[in-house]
Parts: sequence; structure tokens; C-alpha cells
Amino acid sequence: MNKTLLVARREFLTRVQKKTFLLTTIGVPLLIAVFYAAVIFFQIKSTDNYVIAVSDESDFLSGKLKEKKGDFEFKAVQGDTTTLRKQLDAKTYDAYLFVPKTFGSSVTDSIEFRSAKTMGFLTREKIEDIIGNAMEERRWLQMNISKAAIDSIRKHNDPIRYTSSAGTKETGSKAGISYGVGMLSGFLIYIILFVYGTMVMRGVMEEKVSRIAEVIVSSVKPFQLMMGKITGIGAVGLVQFLIWVLLIFGIQLAIPLIFPEVGTALQSAPPVGTGGAMQAAENLKNSGALNGIMSELQTINFTLIIGCFLFYFLGGYLVYSALFAAVGSAVNEDPQDAQTLLFPIMMPIIFAFVIMTNAVNDPNSSMAVFGSLFPLTSPIVMMARVAHGVPDGVTVAQLLISMGLLLLTFVGTTWVAGKIYRTGILLYGKKVTWKEMLKWAFRSN
Repeated sequence: MNKTLLVARREFLTRVQKKTFLLTTIGVPLLIAVFYAAVIFFQIKSTDNYVIAVSDESDFLSGKLKEKKGDFEFKAVQGDTTTLRKQLDAKTYDAYLFVPKTFGSSVTDSIEFRSAKTMGFLTREKIEDIIGNAMEERRWLQMNISKAAIDSIRKHNDPIRYTSSAGTKETGSKAGISYGVGMLSGFLIYIILFVYGTMVMRGVMEEKVSRIAEVIVSSVKPFQLMMGKITGIGAVGLVQFLIWVLLIFGIQLAIPLIFPEVGTALQSAPPVGTGGAMQAAENLKNSGALNGIMSELQTINFTLIIGCFLFYFLGGYLVYSALFAAVGSAVNEDPQDAQTLLFPIMMPIIFAFVIMTNAVNDPNSSMAVFGSLFPLTSPIVMMARVAHGVPDGVTVAQLLISMGLLLLTFVGTTWVAGKIYRTGILLYGKKVTWKEMLKWAFRSN
């Protein structure tokens, strides 16, 4: 055990003391934060008013379009399309909206909108939402429905009350938060398994090619060497991840303090996304439901999520690192040999990511339950279910069984990988297959 800890300490310090570790650990969150702040800042600063001339001959939209709506400024004018086009060519306006006299008398009538330059998808969606809402309000009034009645209808347009199995109320915002947390957690573990598993494999390959392993195994058993390497590199990954979390959250809180104008503008910035998402976000802001989201965040059991994330991060890393180390010990200098042997290891990780995308939407589907219990996919899939809570997303029994199976798999894969490592680390000049590696694993000493 002491020799294993010595190897782990060596692997940890060797990587932590490198300049690349400091650059990636501290530089990456800072670059993300700077990029994030720059995008917000320039998006806010670069937003100019989009002046639209409105010629309404039918008086259909009279008083229904506000003069200022977000980035758009509507100005009532008189004139036909010929006059409006001349004004558009003279750059008096950025666009014009022409409502003919006959509009509303036939379903085939249409409103003409012309812009001086090509509009992007998001801009088009915003304009359609603004004009569509104004037309809808006008039609309601034509049916002798008052403005107060319209507001009352819009206020009570969500008659379905969702509750969990425990009887607590569930809102759409809570489901969205659970979806985002589950997707992010699973995706992080997916990336971690690839990055740090590959790091372990390359470390083993480098020591084998440089013949350092021959010197080390003279005083350390191959199994101890492999375990020390996995533990040391895993500690590097855990420390790096924790530093990233602290820096990213700290920088997120610091951005409004460093750039007060950005924080102020964010409160009034137009929502970004698809047309439906923009309208939903606008309605959310106008209705004061932003405070509701903050209260929904308090209902998410982040203690459980963080605890499960650390367990499945470490469990998944240890399982796959043992397999990656076994592959690294069996190959020589040719990277193509490593890629061929890695395929069976990478397939469960990719398969788990596919299941996760379904599990965040339907955490209790048969595929999600299977993926969260099967040890080679559970580190990724289970996080998608845990985000929905216990017992709504996953039962306590399923969670405990999943953890137990993952621990047993870690012991089994470490034992198998250790026997492969013992033979492969001292084997040179031979192309190895998985069939031969399995023979090494199950043959007697």
C-alpha cells in the first residue's frame, strides 16, 4: 500500500507542478468568463434601434403597436408602398410595415414587410412575435372582448397543475432546471472519462516506451504501479475539477461587480433563442416569474446531486482508467494499435451518452433504468435521473443497487486490468488483440 501511495504521489506532483496544469486549470475558466462577459457586453452595446415605419391604411393595428418594443421602434407614417420604398432607399427607416385598406376582409389578405437589409432568423422571429401579438389583440377586440378580459385569459392560460408522487407541486421551470442539471452533470462525466482515461493510457504508454516501467517494476509490483498511477491521475482530475467549479462560480458572481453596466443591461437585455423561447422568456420577465425560478432552485436537492456526482465521477473514472491502463500496457509506439483496442471501451461511454439524452426527459423509462444500473453506463445515465430527485427520478433502492454494482465492477475491472498490465507492460514488438489480453487476465500465475 505504501508503494502504491508513493506512485500516486509521484503521478500527482509530476502533473500538478507542470506549467500546463496551471494554465489549463486557471486559464480555461478565466478565458470562458472573459469570453462570456465580452459576448454579453458587445451584444448589449451593439444593439441599435431598428426603426420601422408603419403605414396602416385599414387602421387595423392602430394603437396596438407600442412605439418602442425592445430594440424596435415603430413610427406611424402615411403613404403607399411606392413612397415607403423611396424612404427605405433613402435610409430614412430600416424597414416598413404596410397594412392595406382591405386587410381583415379576407383570409388571403397579408401585411407587407420590407427591410433595407437581410434580417437574421432571431430578428425575424422577434418582429413576428410583436406583430402577431398586436394582431391577436385586435381580433379579440373585434369580437367585443375587452382588454381586461384578454389579460385575464392570458393570465390563466395554464390550467394543468402538475404534482410529484409525494404530492408536491411541480412547475415547468423546475422540470427545465432538472433537465439542465442532469444534462450538464452527465456531459461533464462523459468528457472526464474520455480526457482522464486517455491521460492514464498515455502515461502508461510513455513509461513502457521509455523503458521506465522496467526499472519501476523491479521494486514495485505491476498491480501497485497501475493502481498508484490511476489514483494519482484521478486526484489531479478531481483537484482540477473542484478548482474549475470554484473559479467559474466565483467569476460568474464577480462579473456584475467588475462590469456594472453589463449586470444592469442583463436585466433589460432581450431574450435570446428561438421565437417561442424568446416569447416565453419575455413573458417570464414581465410576469415576475424570474423570482419563481430562484425559488425553484431551492427545491433542487443539490447536496444529493453533488454527492452523487463525486461518487459517479470517481467510480466511473476508476473503472474506465483501469481499462485504459490495460490498453496502454499492451500497445507499443503505434497509436493505431491503441485506437483499435480502445473501440470496445469507448462504445459503452458513447452508448451511455445516448441513453442520457433520453433519460433527462423520461427518467423512469426502461432504457433509463437499465442504463443507470449497468455499471459501464451508470456514471453518466444516473446523473440524468438523480437531477429529477428521489424518489421521483430514481428510487433509493435503484440508487443503492447502482452504486453497489459500480463498486463491484471497479474491483473486477481493476483485478482483470492488473493481470493484463503485469504481462503487457513488459511485452514489446508484438501486436496484441483483445482475445490475447483476456487470456493474460484469466491465466494462472
